Amino acid sequence: MTTNCDVPSGGADGADAFMASTKPQLVQVEAETRPDFKELKKIEKKRREILLRAELPFWRIIMFWSGTCLKEIASDSLVWLTISIYVGIRIYANRIDYVPESVEMLSKTNIGILGGFLSFFLVLFVNQTNGRFLDMYGFSKACSGRLQDIAGVARAQLPPEVGQKLVRHFNAAHVAGYVGLNAIGMGSPYSKTFFFDHYNADNKLVTPLLTPEELNVLSHHDMDNSGLCMKELVTWCQMDVVQARKDGYLDSYQEKFMHSKILDFRAAMDGMYDYTDQPPHFFYIHFLVLLSALYLPLFAIDTAYAAGWGEDKNIGLDILQGLIVFLQCVFVVGLRSLATNMIDPYGDDLEDLSVINYVEGTLEICSTIMNARQQ
Repeated sequence: MTTNCDVPSGGADGADAFMASTKPQLVQVEAETRPDFKELKKIEKKRREILLRAELPFWRIIMFWSGTCLKEIASDSLVWLTISIYVGIRIYANRIDYVPESVEMLSKTNIGILGGFLSFFLVLFVNQTNGRFLDMYGFSKACSGRLQDIAGVARAQLPPEVGQKLVRHFNAAHVAGYVGLNAIGMGSPYSKTFFFDHYNADNKLVTPLLTPEELNVLSHHDMDNSGLCMKELVTWCQMDVVQARKDGYLDSYQEKFMHSKILDFRAAMDGMYDYTDQPPHFFYIHFLVLLSALYLPLFAIDTAYAAGWGEDKNIGLDILQGLIVFLQCVFVVGLRSLATNMIDPYGDDLEDLSVINYVEGTLEICSTIMNARQQ
């Protein structure tokens, strides 16, 4: 079947030209599908509220829905399948007055061994992803710290216009680094249109992070789908330091110190990119999901058959055993969901890292440092 499309003739060269002309439009469409800044701020506000819940009394903690495992459990089909199996068997058991032969056979099984192995692997999985999460949190805070180091030296040692230029470029690299995370892993909700451009026009510094001329120089980079813009901005910072040394504003020791801080910043950013690019092995995650999918229905069957048949039936015991099945689902699915939610901390989940808080906090601190006055 032939379709009509507006692709210019001219073979491969024409097709390449067409793709080049449509790429900016595709990038713009992709950016617009991500949350705008208002939505990002709304998510950020909820994240900060959830962080403050950690020290609340247990009776208040247990009443929350957002930011808890209950939301994940309620939407997991395996949980409902497991509970349905238990309920179905107990309804059948209460409708008959004899003990099926299968009850004796199932009494000889030992499903607890499989549960013990699954518990071990789930706890190990949570421990691994929690370690990744805290490492990436450390990288984010390290980036902020290196920016503050550079701002402090720039304010104390460089002329205002030179120091402001260096700090502008460094903060631009910071924001662009988070936008570039969209190029790898599971993507990022932070876009050039709704994230970088916002801070470029509205930040705590005296001027925009980048001038129109500087933005034009960087226009060959696709900030939404590459970390190269951040890399070039970091190199600009190094060039600013070298120029300040040539102009006599810095000595060799101060120049070396500032270069080391800039490179430490780049290393921390690279750490975020490295972790995002390499999540836990899918083989391991599939292994855990497979074990969970086999274990929970078997546990439901084993528990339902052990709840009593014939004259041993008891509605109270049925309810108690059903609660045990539900708690086992909470344990297995809850741990698995907890671990998977921590794999990518730079997404738009409520459990992810507070990127806006880090960026705005760093901009505010840098502004305070650059405007510091003794008298």
